[in-house]
Amino acid sequence: MKEIKAYVHRSRIADVIAALKDSPAWGSARGGRRHNLAVYIVKGSLLPLDSDEQHYAMDLGDEVVNEYKLELLCEDGEVEALSAALMEAARTGQAVAGWITVIDVISATPIH
Repeated sequence: MKEIKAYVHRSRIADVIAALKDSPAWGSARGGRRHNLAVYIVKGSLLPLDSDEQHYAMDLGDEVVNEYKLELLCEDGEVEALSAALMEAARTGQAVAGWITVIDVISATPIH
């Protein structure tokens, strides 16, 4: 099992989620298992697309950009397709428009 983490601009998050859900890998969850997807707003280090994205954070004492952090648990065989869908939907035209990381998950135990 893997965890995909991605940091994307707020203007791209809706398209990213739609692209993931439209991906054939999303529908491949076996046994009716749903993918575990979490999305958070974080103060990140991406370069702003425009002045509306950039603001000053009093708690950090610096200019920041609110971006979205997406976390997704998936099977090893789904990583390539889900990452490709995510990358395509997250594009902004900037040289660096975000980050995608993939991490091995040693254990994932459902709570019942």
